[in-house]
Amino acid sequence: MTTLLSVNVGTLAALHHDTPRKRTGIFKQPVTFPVEVTPLGLLGDRVGNLTHHGGPDQAVYLYSAEDYAWWAAQGITPTSAGSFGENLTLDAWWPNVRAGDQLTVGDVTLELTAPRIPCGTLATRMGDPQFVKRFRHAERCGAYARVLRRGTVQGGLSVTVERAPSDFPTIVELFRYWYDRPHDRAALTHALRTPIGARLRATFVEWVNSSSA
Repeated sequence: MTTLLSVNVGTLAALHHDTPRKRTGIFKQPVTFPVEVTPLGLLGDRVGNLTHHGGPDQAVYLYSAEDYAWWAAQGITPTSAGSFGENLTLDAWWPNVRAGDQLTVGDVTLELTAPRIPCGTLATRMGDPQFVKRFRHAERCGAYARVLRRGTVQGGLSVTVERAPSDFPTIVELFRYWYDRPHDRAALTHALRTPIGARLRATFVEWVNSSSA
């Protein structure tokens, strides 16, 4: 049984003192009170770059205590839940986490849509210019989700998982597709038949079309 350990929200804050105008919502902090989850994310949580983050298909980002433990073994020791910018920190993932897996937490239902693709903001947050590369090779990407049923969540709730069909790509497979060169057109085409997020879908469509030209 998976458990929701922490709910994390963040206000907009300067990413670095040298760039005070570049504001981000990556600095999430755990909260102890119930938080409303809407189709656009957690109430009170802010997103700095709406071009690449947020929106209905990336409304909620999930990471796990297992991931934190793995990073700690590599010498990376974030201070608390939310340090990776996740909204929901689970105790553990289930085997073969897939796009289309549906999670019910309290009265909220989420559907996983995409892996997190690392960017410079994450590297700055972690204080490591090489962290994008490290994150890629670790393949501990977490997962974005859309909100199928809104409601409230709070740490300590149990998570019920309804698994997607076994031929749907796993979140890690989608993560690999992003980096694979040359692109695997058959894999991308199959992924487009599953409920992946809009941004990932648009990129995969572009790659499929360019590879068939």
